[in-house]
Amino acid sequence: MIQNFLIILCVIVPTLSQATDLQIARDDDQGANVVFLRHALAPGYGDPDNFIMTDCTTQRNLSEAGRKQAEDIGRKMRAEGIVFSEILSSQWCRCKETAMHLKVGEWQEFEGLNSFFQGHADKQKTINLLTEKLSKIPKDHLVLMVTHQVVISAITGIAPQSGGAVLYDTATKKAQIW
Repeated sequence: MIQNFLIILCVIVPTLSQATDLQIARDDDQGANVVFLRHALAPGYGDPDNFIMTDCTTQRNLSEAGRKQAEDIGRKMRAEGIVFSEILSSQWCRCKETAMHLKVGEWQEFEGLNSFFQGHADKQKTINLLTEKLSKIPKDHLVLMVTHQVVISAITGIAPQSGGAVLYDTATKKAQIW
């Protein structure tokens, strides 16, 4: 299943990466068990000064192009029969909306995926929650995490574009963007 997932990702967002080899080099030939997906297109930078996590009108949200981008990514995943063991989303509206428009399964909010970019979430608490979660994901699971560039970068060292994803292996801590 993970092998098929790696192949379809190249088809989903071919313009978001220059990577030619989607495999994460591993001696035991197992692949990533986490997919970090940066929320779809949400024009702007950061969040407004009046940001309130529970009020989407105070946040930077998905554009129409962002909603379509999320729908397209989800459509490709469904067409390939990709099934996630768990789907988690940041509590920010643009991430939750991305997860909703993917339509790849039931998802839930997870505080360990929240953005600490402007101090709206505590960075150390966020990273600690996420690191603990990652350490408990079984190798044979495939977990989708819809989050923000700063969170993905903190864990993987990779900064994907909006709608871009990073494959991550919790055992080796290797990551690769496509």
